[in-house]
Amino acid sequence: MADSKRAFPNNTPPMATPQTGVFSAARYLLISLRPKQWTKNLLVYMALLFSVGETWHPRDVDSWLPLLGKTTALFALFCLVCSAEYLVNDIRDRESDLLHPRKRLRPIASGRLSVTVAGFWAGALTVVGLAGSFALEPRVGFVVLGYMVMTLAYSYHLKHVVLLDLMIIAAGFVLRAMAGALVIDVPISPWLYAVTGLGALFLAISKRRAELTLLKEDANQHRPILDEYTPQLLDQMTTIVTASTLVAYGLYTFTAAALPANHSMMLTTPFVLYGVFRYLYLVHARGEGGSPEEVLLKDWPLIVDVLLWVAVSAGILAVARE
Repeated sequence: MADSKRAFPNNTPPMATPQTGVFSAARYLLISLRPKQWTKNLLVYMALLFSVGETWHPRDVDSWLPLLGKTTALFALFCLVCSAEYLVNDIRDRESDLLHPRKRLRPIASGRLSVTVAGFWAGALTVVGLAGSFALEPRVGFVVLGYMVMTLAYSYHLKHVVLLDLMIIAAGFVLRAMAGALVIDVPISPWLYAVTGLGALFLAISKRRAELTLLKEDANQHRPILDEYTPQLLDQMTTIVTASTLVAYGLYTFTAAALPANHSMMLTTPFVLYGVFRYLYLVHARGEGGSPEEVLLKDWPLIVDVLLWVAVSAGILAVARE
């Protein structure tokens, strides 16, 4: 690795010299924290959204401002913890990342950010994130701790266990939604947890398929678990999970006890249906989906769909619960 003249697979560039300048090191550290991935943590706001009209009302600032503050603090703490996990993951996977056409450019894999610096910040962010979570709400602290243990187990072993690797990713999203409910002390329908888990599983399967399509014969060198999957298997799993997600959301909209009795939440189903179909289109017709967070940030039809779903859901709940 140290030999700059060594030939790398897939025309991988030689390792760069670690950046020692303050601004350069800060820049590459920020890149390694993966701010785009923080969009996943927006799930902590789910409980706040679905408690509108019940725990708080838009017109009563005193009812929602403290809850918004707690949820936003949780979002920030989850971002710290997740970024620490990304640093650990990038340190561990720096050699296999060199086989990926995009991941080989990551600061740690390319050598622009030293392992020592990355390791220090991983530890610091972990301590701050975990301590802050317990200070915010002890139950939230235990959820965040469980998330950290699970993701570390994933990074070091479970990502090599077929099927379980996908389920662990989905579980991480469920824990985010759970922490969001605990921090503002509101009950959440089990259906919502089911929909969250199934939706996350849908994204994880789509990501695996995109990786197989992109990397082809080099897929197992970058991520050994890809040897256990085929596009046909992942397509079958996608069909099952997509149908399950839509059915679960439909059942949630008219069986959850806290939702409007007139079943008006069913009006939000078309937005969910369009979002799922749009994502499938991006994965299969346009070869995207390898980075769900980038798809969410760049695809305007999907962005508008999500915003409309949030607006319509909040409007229905606020009006129906008055």
